[in-house]
Amino acid sequence: MAATSGTAPAADSSKSAPATNAPVITWREVTIPAGTTLALALDTAVGSDTSRVEEPVQAHVTRAVTVDGVTVVPEESAVTGMVTSATRAGKVQGRAHLAMRFDTLVPRGQNEHYQLQTNTFGRTAPSEKKKDAAKIGVPAAGGAIIGGIVGGKKGAAIGGTIGGGAGTAVVLSDRGQEVRMAKGAAVSLRLTEPLTIRVRG
Repeated sequence: MAATSGTAPAADSSKSAPATNAPVITWREVTIPAGTTLALALDTAVGSDTSRVEEPVQAHVTRAVTVDGVTVVPEESAVTGMVTSATRAGKVQGRAHLAMRFDTLVPRGQNEHYQLQTNTFGRTAPSEKKKDAAKIGVPAAGGAIIGGIVGGKKGAAIGGTIGGGAGTAVVLSDRGQEVRMAKGAAVSLRLTEPLTIRVRG
């Protein structure tokens, strides 16, 4: 028989013991109160004449939201929503209007989606009544001057009528100003309901 040694084989020192000091990530819930303002910048260009109702809109947070010194919504967090109104300017009357509602928030560094309750953000084009009056009035005045040169007071009255009609035609053929917001345009929202978000720590 071959002789055997009574010494046990040495342990393999290359095998390390399992780590027991791995950091444990903890989470807690923080509630953002109603009335808090969310400052956003658009990532999607929108317009009263180019967008459609229910068209998706994307934006990102430009100012972090903190509660008691804790950052709950970091900058660059994603916010999504949709167009709720897109009305083109009319040729005779009716100002352009554009409105959006944002309903989902994804904090930067997370994959969780949070449902937002916010006010609707909307813009209406300014009135162009004064501009329309100028379009009608200036051609009318010009027609009156020309008519007066040609035929005195009677000619001035006729010329003014003709000139005014030309101005009205311009107004009827032109639409009013549209509402357009390019990428990067600022949007300010206000939470209408509290929002609870999980944060680390």
